[in-house]
Amino acid sequence: MLKVDHDMKVKFLHGFSHKTRIQILECIKEEEKTVSQIVEDIQGNQSNISQHLACLKGCGIIVGRQEGKYVYYGLRNQQVRELLTMFDVVLEDVESDVATCENHIE
Repeated sequence: MLKVDHDMKVKFLHGFSHKTRIQILECIKEEEKTVSQIVEDIQGNQSNISQHLACLKGCGIIVGRQEGKYVYYGLRNQQVRELLTMFDVVLEDVESDVATCENHIE
């Protein structure tokens, strides 16, 4: 059995815990995109998107690839893509419980 560092797990999961970061991840789930493309796709603010990209990159969830003057952002690997898909599968099953949960802490 794997030894779990709970603090590290929480830090990793923090990368998924903001609406903008989830939007970014969904935006780049199937293909790499530049900051400008991400900003356009999710109708966000470039500075804000850049901060969230830094968080996602810092947590090891995404990677950036330099090509000329552009950086293309994509998911780190297939496992991250599968994790995002699994979030959707599990959420579909528990969505009504999540919607009515009064114990959610912001």
